[in-house]
Amino acid sequence: MGFERRIVPDFEVIVCAPEESFRWNVHDYPHHLAKWHYHPEFELHLIQASAGEMMIGDYVGAFEAGSLVLTGSGVPHNWVSRIQPGERVPNRDMLIQFSPDFAEKVAGLCPEFDAVGELFEDAKRGIEFSGATAEAGRRLLRSIGAARGAQRLLMFLELMTVLARNPSERRTLSRAAPSPGQQTRSSEKIETAISYILEHSAQPIRLTQLSALCGMEATAFSRFFKKQTGHTFARYVNCMRVHAACNLLANSDMPITDICFEVGFNNIANFNRQFVKICGRSPSAYRRDARRIGTTTRIEVLAEARL
Repeated sequence: MGFERRIVPDFEVIVCAPEESFRWNVHDYPHHLAKWHYHPEFELHLIQASAGEMMIGDYVGAFEAGSLVLTGSGVPHNWVSRIQPGERVPNRDMLIQFSPDFAEKVAGLCPEFDAVGELFEDAKRGIEFSGATAEAGRRLLRSIGAARGAQRLLMFLELMTVLARNPSERRTLSRAAPSPGQQTRSSEKIETAISYILEHSAQPIRLTQLSALCGMEATAFSRFFKKQTGHTFARYVNCMRVHAACNLLANSDMPITDICFEVGFNNIANFNRQFVKICGRSPSAYRRDARRIGTTTRIEVLAEARL
């Protein structure tokens, strides 16, 4: 049980697409983000292939294909597959990640969701599911990947209610919940960097400025930022600017050229290129789609009406 005490978990930054309430993802193993780490987001994690050892908080135990685990905000976790050197496991991990704010909205949506609130409370120590609950959870998690828009959200709500329905088919893993406010030097540095980017994303941001703010040399900071967030510095800044542009495109009549400069891009060609790379469509197509389907999800409307 000493593994997690000797190795400090890395802080990972989760970037959710601007039109999504939660992030769904699949990745191979090994993967640069498959490591001992933590993040503020809840995570429902399915192992689709291979077996090995999982570390959830202070728990260390075996996993096999089909293992389904929910971790709460700040719970360190990792799954290490027993594979041969050079072997690769395609699509080993399937997962969804969602913020504590979104979890609170879901749990407080209506009295019928009280059991979901209890599920999220138990997730502070990590939960592994079994039996019919795990089987239904795996099926729904896989189906969400192909869903879009309101259907995707409704399937998420169904998934959470299924996982919350039968407490006898889940077990908590870690003996202790993470301590709020406990930070490592690495997490303090990355949070300092991200806070600065969020506050100044509409202005020119230089890597040398940020590295100095964190007390690091620029080259070392660049490697550190990629290791902690999974994104290069430039990619992360572009993501923040594009996400800000999505909000303006959906909720204002500001011309696209004005939005380009408002969020921090210095030319329209680069803005269009980065927008398509991150959102998979042009700014004008995003605005058209957002106005057709609406950008505020049903759950957000209901949650706001309840407050």
